[in-house]
Amino acid sequence: MPVIQHIASLPLTWLLATLLAYRLGLAVHKRAGNSPWLHPVAVATVVLVAVLLAGGVDYDTYFEGGRYIHILLGPATVALAIPLYHQLGRLRRDWAGLLGGALAGSAMAVAAAMLVAWLLGASHATVLSMAAKSVTMPIAIGITEKLGGVVSLTSALVMLTGILGGAITQPLLALMRIREPHIAGFTLGVVAHGIGTARALQGGQEMGAFAGLAMGLAGLLTAVLVPVCLKLAGFL
Repeated sequence: MPVIQHIASLPLTWLLATLLAYRLGLAVHKRAGNSPWLHPVAVATVVLVAVLLAGGVDYDTYFEGGRYIHILLGPATVALAIPLYHQLGRLRRDWAGLLGGALAGSAMAVAAAMLVAWLLGASHATVLSMAAKSVTMPIAIGITEKLGGVVSLTSALVMLTGILGGAITQPLLALMRIREPHIAGFTLGVVAHGIGTARALQGGQEMGAFAGLAMGLAGLLTAVLVPVCLKLAGFL
């Protein structure tokens, strides 16, 4: 038992566990015909949660290893500017509509999350944690830490939002007969942040480029909107 406890306390253990869980998620996703409901992140999350619960390992211990992957999220997000560079013409034409869409989507996401949490009688910390759930992980964690929310709860909500948003958004757009790649990509980026952007990149460079733009804009706007909304609602 002491040997197992020592292994469980090593950051390298959970770094490897995260990579192996994601590799398993990729295999399951491919076997399921790339179903959005079995996204690699969703599968990896379920596997890791099961392992942590079975081993009695807390989130802080796990994150000592997981943070090495977390650090790479920033550069990966910045790299999404590369495909966007090839869409400068459309960006110049449609910048006002794109900015308005990102602002409306971000404001609605923050307000709806806070309202639902408050109506269900959630604690003060839970409301703070839910406010930033609709942006990419590095920004959401940074906002939650600054406001005093629960980082582990925000992390789980961000992943859940991305998985559900990535699975539901495209069928809804098809139902509404919205087929333009840049609009579909931008919507995925606002609604489902990183996971939505990864799914948009599967649909082509144009779709992925606007998803990356939307993810960045939504993150920037949410960082401003969350404190404002919390202050207006009396939570700060």
